[in-house]
Amino acid sequence: MSTQPSAQTGKSAAMVAPKDSPAKASSPKATSKMHRRSRSGCFTCRLRRKKCDEGKNQCKACKHLGLKCEYKRPMWWSNNEQRKQQKETIKNIIKRTKLSEKTTTQIGKAHAETPPGLSHSLPTSATYSEATVRTRAPSVESQPSPGYDLNQPLLHDYYDFHPHIASPSYDTDAHYQPFPPTPYEVDIKTERQMYVNDIPTRHDSTISTFSTYQPPPAHPNLHSFPEDEWINQDIYNTGDMFSNEEGLDFDFFDFSHGAPQASQQALIQVDDCDRPLLDHFIDNVLRLIFPILEVNQHGSARSEVIIPALESNKCYLHCCLSISAIHLRSTRGLQGTEIDNDILRHRFATIAELCEALKLDANHLQILEATLGMIFFQCSVGRPDDALRDISWHQHFQAAISLVRKLELPHAMVNDNNARVHPPFNMTLASWIDILGATMLGRSPEFADTYREKNQSGSSSGLCELMGCEDSMMYLISEIACLDALKVSNGINDMQLCQLIGSLGTSLDTTEVPPDSLTWPYSSTGAIRPRQLSRNMTSIFRLAARIYLCSLVPNKRKDDSTMQSLVDRFTGSLQIIPHGPDGFDRSIVWPLLIAGSQSTANSIFRQAFAGRIASLGEHAELGSFGRMVRLLEEVWHQSDEAMRTGSGQNVHWRDVMQQKGWDFLLI
Repeated sequence: MSTQPSAQTGKSAAMVAPKDSPAKASSPKATSKMHRRSRSGCFTCRLRRKKCDEGKNQCKACKHLGLKCEYKRPMWWSNNEQRKQQKETIKNIIKRTKLSEKTTTQIGKAHAETPPGLSHSLPTSATYSEATVRTRAPSVESQPSPGYDLNQPLLHDYYDFHPHIASPSYDTDAHYQPFPPTPYEVDIKTERQMYVNDIPTRHDSTISTFSTYQPPPAHPNLHSFPEDEWINQDIYNTGDMFSNEEGLDFDFFDFSHGAPQASQQALIQVDDCDRPLLDHFIDNVLRLIFPILEVNQHGSARSEVIIPALESNKCYLHCCLSISAIHLRSTRGLQGTEIDNDILRHRFATIAELCEALKLDANHLQILEATLGMIFFQCSVGRPDDALRDISWHQHFQAAISLVRKLELPHAMVNDNNARVHPPFNMTLASWIDILGATMLGRSPEFADTYREKNQSGSSSGLCELMGCEDSMMYLISEIACLDALKVSNGINDMQLCQLIGSLGTSLDTTEVPPDSLTWPYSSTGAIRPRQLSRNMTSIFRLAARIYLCSLVPNKRKDDSTMQSLVDRFTGSLQIIPHGPDGFDRSIVWPLLIAGSQSTANSIFRQAFAGRIASLGEHAELGSFGRMVRLLEEVWHQSDEAMRTGSGQNVHWRDVMQQKGWDFLLI
């Protein structure tokens, strides 16, 4: 089947995403095709961040490793401390299981080649209750004994395999206790391959070291030295297979669709002619939309936000199909009326569904998520020179504001200030668009009062978990945007403006962190550290906020030493943000715009920026990042020309957008 979408209308088909298992028709006369997608595994595999085959009663991974397989939400899942303890328990069980398998294989070979008295004369770390040698194959299907104690004392293997022979007395004789088995280490390599529609996409590999070394017991007559503790630290503080997790709250957001359902499949109704568009959206576009949320809560953007909305919200579905068509045209160079018609057809269908729902004054939550999708998804796709007719993002956002107020979401967020916060996901996304979108227009954020109240109470709106920048920093950027709006409207004199700039500068000072806390966000094993990434991104937004605030000083020139010092600091901080197609440059579009607009021709920023564009490759031409690059090129052209002629006139990026007729949302 051709990958190009067709503009013709076909029969309705039931579509499932992603396609983890082949679809089966319920009868030969079935008129729909089903593509099945796995939606939830056992909580043990989710805690370990491993793929679960979702076997009945017990999945294969838990069977093999001797772990308790829990499909019903366990008590420890909602408590970070209990979850941490559960991780440690799982690690210990996995280490013992791996060690037992290796020892069993070695003993089985020795038992077949040497007399029992020689091959089983030394104690080992594995204990078995059966009289036959176990191999790896039966261990996959065998169930662990309910009462089995993994911490029981070690016994001799020969008597484990021959239970009718009494164990000799020296097992408990104190004379033999000072002669433990020789310590050894086992390196356990864990590899994970991610597949999307049976195509390998990402490969992770970690190595953990397990040691049987036990420090000798302290003698009652000998003094113990603190320096001896280095042995324990070196032996036991080895690589952690959960090093990519930092106590994250997997139930942080109040998703509009609630908790994942027990159903293992997702059914998305779509016309046959639009099936390629839906496939392309799920396989290629979905992963681009919420990269930070994917790092913080792996899989939640897919399973708890987008896929449920595609199932239940027809307006949202048309929006995503339109976005998919835009991405197809941009990345595969598709030209002609067919792909353009697909874009416009679904764009018109989205607007028509929205208008119909607004007339009925119902399903406000579904209308809101579709409207926010029309605004935000555009930031991930398309090229700057797209010329197809569309409604501006801020017109869509006016409708979203009305829905947010009708649903009383700001009031709900404020009321949660003194409780464990589960911010509404749609309100968090709307807040991000509101704060940074206000800077695009030179206006105050619509919900600035709400952010101010949240900042005073020190509570979270979920901005850090969703987009990477700490909430308190975004609240301050909202205040700077309000000050910018006052300056644009001439609603404040220069003296008052300078006083407020100084006050906000002091507030920014209070958010500073020690320089040594900003490090590379990947661990030694290559696993991303979400909290460290958020700290790094917050530092980037903090410096951009300082540059933004400094630019509001009356008659401030961009070649001023203070401004260029801030731009240089910003450029240095970019080193702790991963770059390239798998990096996070597309998550810091707004800071790059603010810093880049104040850079001069000889600034080190421009050289570093060019390097990051080159590392992104063709991705640097798409979405908000591509539009930001195009805007900065024009700003630099005009400002450098002004510097060359000696006019010294500052060129503001908003003025350039107005001159060019660009209506970009660069977030």
